[in-house]
Amino acid sequence: MPDEQAVLNPTTGWILLAIFSVLWIGLGVYWGRKNKSFEDHALAGRNVGLALASATAAATWITSNTTMLAPQFALQLGIWGMLAYSTASFGLFLFAPIAKRIRKLMPNGYTSGDFMRLRYGRVAWGIFLVFTLFYSLTWLVSMAMAGGIVLNALAGIPYVYGMSVILAVCVLYTMRGGLYAVIGTDFIQSVIIIVGIVIAGFAVLSKVSMAEIHTNLTANSPALLDVLFPAALIAIFNNLLFGLGEVFHNNVWWSRAFAFREGVGQRAFIIAGLVWFPIPIAAGFVALASGALGVAVPSADMVGPLVIANVLGSVGAIAIFIVVFCSLASSIDSLLAATSDLITEDIYRRIARPTAKPAELKNAAQMITLALGIGAWAVCLPRIGTLASVLFFAGPLVASMIWPIVTGLYWKRASRLGAISAMVLGSGIGLWSYFSIGWYVASLIAAMVSMVCVLLFAAFKPEEFQWQELQEGDQ
Repeated sequence: MPDEQAVLNPTTGWILLAIFSVLWIGLGVYWGRKNKSFEDHALAGRNVGLALASATAAATWITSNTTMLAPQFALQLGIWGMLAYSTASFGLFLFAPIAKRIRKLMPNGYTSGDFMRLRYGRVAWGIFLVFTLFYSLTWLVSMAMAGGIVLNALAGIPYVYGMSVILAVCVLYTMRGGLYAVIGTDFIQSVIIIVGIVIAGFAVLSKVSMAEIHTNLTANSPALLDVLFPAALIAIFNNLLFGLGEVFHNNVWWSRAFAFREGVGQRAFIIAGLVWFPIPIAAGFVALASGALGVAVPSADMVGPLVIANVLGSVGAIAIFIVVFCSLASSIDSLLAATSDLITEDIYRRIARPTAKPAELKNAAQMITLALGIGAWAVCLPRIGTLASVLFFAGPLVASMIWPIVTGLYWKRASRLGAISAMVLGSGIGLWSYFSIGWYVASLIAAMVSMVCVLLFAAFKPEEFQWQELQEGDQ
């Protein structure tokens, strides 16, 4: 977007970016003083209390995709689009009892990879690592893209520069502070995000009434009000399963299950889900008001920032700038920390350096964090598609892992062959449907195929797993 079309002066944008960059890096250095070992760096001493636990879970799930992709959903799929994105909160709700189960079965575990290796063996573990690392990079890319997009839309900062700075800041303070820094900054960021979203919603309502929005949609985009809009209805179930898959498999959430103080995890995830649920609805409502407000939307994934900037002017542009920066940081840092820990524990420690000492593991995790940031930056240089197309390409992979994880945690009969076939066939057929039908059915189909595979093998070739095996080798 040319500078003259941006709401903020580029100089103002750079100043805001500098202020928050220095703030987060400073906090990372401050909290990093607590890191004495790899366990401190990766799991914050396994002693995170309820307030910080709830805040970090909510802030991590309030990604840039929540504040930008939810409005895109509403603009393209209407009222059901808003609700479709909100169904991702069920990932947090349903992970709550799973977090309690994880802590009980693996009190000294580190990663979701530990579970897959011990529960299903090395073949399933290898497939899982490929899938989860691919998804993690995709998520990281989608958020970095969002940062470049919003800085360009609001302040005319070139996409590549904005994306690069945001990634660099998150890499620096995550490397230094580990999970201590991630959780501490998440608490601050969650407060800023929630306050900003509430203010933006009321600001839109002060400019245009619900009746005006309805009238405009009825005249110009009646499909967005159609309660039987087929693509939107399918998207609800697709996004629900995608959200479940995202949370259930990813080490971002498993690391928190291991890091939260005993007895805290279940309550923290329920509170986080309650906090997160209304946010996509509020963000989506902003997008539906764009027509009534006469806001030109050059790209669907920029509708949220542009509407708020139109309503509040420079103040609104500054507010959305801060909110999106915080939502970016709260998720990028969590993903960098959890993914680097996964690579450190499951690849570096388990395969490359089995005798590595805690100090060496901590240093390895920091270097891997740096490498992840550089890799994501390289992929983001050419802007590829919209946020939805980038993120949902990984949908079939994550959805195919739902059933192996859930049944593996609760059902002794769940087998290795069932898990392997579920992941391979579920993701394969899901990706075929992604290209042949559309992104809005890919996760749904992958989850269905995965479920059939797990149940068939459990019925005809069951195993009798012993739960104590999950505690072997997790020290």
